Amino acid sequence: MSDDAATATREKSFRGISKRLARHYLGNLGGKEVDEDTVVADDWRATLDSGKVSVGPTMSLTEVTVSFEGDPEVLDGLVERFSQKAMRAGG
Repeated sequence: MSDDAATATREKSFRGISKRLARHYLGNLGGKEVDEDTVVADDWRATLDSGKVSVGPTMSLTEVTVSFEGDPEVLDGLVERFSQKAMRAGG
């Protein structure tokens, strides 16, 4: 990601997918895995965090939060494409 370009940030949470699957989807969108929490491309970076959230009294799901950072013109389309992939997998 170029340091001289203006950057924007978008954050979204997705339930029912794993960090592993989120990294895979980001790789399919042109990113390269740096570590288990970070995927980067030329004009964006995604940082992943996960935890369990309760869904009713006896059930919990994994929730992955993705913080996207990068070129504002790129992020809207990237977040939309990632969201479509994540919604098909999760809930």
